[in-house]
Amino acid sequence: MYKLIAFDAYGTLFDVYSMGQLAEELFPGHGQALALMWRDRQIEYTRLVTMSDPSPNGSKHYLPFWELTIRSLRYVCKRMDLDLTETYEKRLMDQYAKLTGFEDSLQVLKTIKQKGISTAILSNGSREMLATVVQSNGLEPYLDKVVTIEEVRLFKTVPQAYELLLKAFPVKKEDILFVSSNAWDALAAKWYGFDVFWVNRLGHPFEEIGEKPTYAGNSLSQVLEVI
Repeated sequence: MYKLIAFDAYGTLFDVYSMGQLAEELFPGHGQALALMWRDRQIEYTRLVTMSDPSPNGSKHYLPFWELTIRSLRYVCKRMDLDLTETYEKRLMDQYAKLTGFEDSLQVLKTIKQKGISTAILSNGSREMLATVVQSNGLEPYLDKVVTIEEVRLFKTVPQAYELLLKAFPVKKEDILFVSSNAWDALAAKWYGFDVFWVNRLGHPFEEIGEKPTYAGNSLSQVLEVI
C-alpha cells in the first residue's frame, strides 16, 4: 500500500521526556516540569523563527535545532529560577544528543525494512544531532534516509518541510505514510496530503481543527498493523 514510511524523530522514535530523569537528578523536585517546559519552549522557538520570516529561501531568523534546544533550556531554567551551570548545561545537552529511543522503535523499523518498504526520518533536528541519536540507538541500518529541514531553513509545520520527502524519494504523496506522536505535526502532514498515523501514547484528544489522522494508535508497533 505504501512505498515509504516516514517518521518524525523527537517524541516519535526518541523519548524527549526521558530528559526528566537527569533533570531531576540535577534539580531535585523540578525534573518533570523542566522537561515539559523545555520541550514546549523548543517548539515555540521553531514556530517563532518560521512564522516571523517564512521566506522561500529560509527564515533570516533561522538557527539550527540544536541551538534552539540549548537556548530553550537556558530560558526555562531562568523562568524556573534554576541555576544552570556550564557543567549542568553540558550534561543535559550531552544526554539530549543521545536520547533514549522508545522500546519498539528499533523493531518497527526493522520489520518495515523486511517488508521491502522504504523508511525515513523527517525532522526539525539538525543533521549532526540526528546522526548522533540515530547511531546511539542502533537505527542506522534500518533507515534509508534521514531528512532534515536544514535544507529549507523553515521548521515544520510549513509545507516546504513535508515536501522534502518528495524530493528525497521517487514517490507521490499517496505513497507515503507519515508517522508522528505530535498532534500538530500529524495534523500539518495530513493537511499537506499525506496519510498519517498518530502515535497517541498518552491518550490525549486530537486537535479540534483540521482533519483527523488517517490512523491512530497508542504505540509505534501498531503502525505494523496498517501496513
